[in-house]
Amino acid sequence: MIRKIMSNYLVKHPGHPYENIVPYVKGNVGFIFTNGDLSELKKMIHENRVPAPARVGGIAPIDVFVPPGPTGADPGQTSFFQVLQIPTKISKGQIEITAQVHLIHQGDKVGASEAALLAKLNIRPFTYGLIITTVYDNGSIFDAAVLDLTDDDIIARFANAARRLASISLAIGYPTLASLPHSINNAFKTLVAVAIQCPGIDFEEAKPFKELLPPPGKAPTQPAE
Repeated sequence: MIRKIMSNYLVKHPGHPYENIVPYVKGNVGFIFTNGDLSELKKMIHENRVPAPARVGGIAPIDVFVPPGPTGADPGQTSFFQVLQIPTKISKGQIEITAQVHLIHQGDKVGASEAALLAKLNIRPFTYGLIITTVYDNGSIFDAAVLDLTDDDIIARFANAARRLASISLAIGYPTLASLPHSINNAFKTLVAVAIQCPGIDFEEAKPFKELLPPPGKAPTQPAE
């Protein structure tokens, strides 16, 4: 229904940015509208997921493990655990699992025995909730992964790009804002080297460096012992 409404709207308003959304409006999807912080919204959505039991025939979205420990089942149910190849022992009148078991692999279909065991152990391995797949902002579509980026991540990536740009600019001799500080620094080093080698050339910024080095042609003095 939503797709139909959007399609009709775009017929009357061709070229509207909503055209970018239409390919994603299919299946069981919903929209969340906000003017707030997207990262905080994502955090809120993940915090409101609820546990769900394993249903027979369902596809496991994650790996499911059964932890070791007492099960509360009486010894007469040992064969049930043996069918699932779960190591057990009898302890204090009940069945106890002796080692962690990888019961269901991600992507596998949940069988009746696995679902019954998880229900018997009161394990709800899955969760229900919204999954963010796409972000729409001012006509642009982004993958939900952008919500995981922090300010530090963005700064680090920008700094890395600036370093690469500066390296390329210096290598080909093409000045840019990224390479300008390095060019100035290299030029200053050259001026200091000239001032040190030529006694008649001097400037204020070179004096500290000249004081640290002996004049040209004169061997450095050895410290007294």
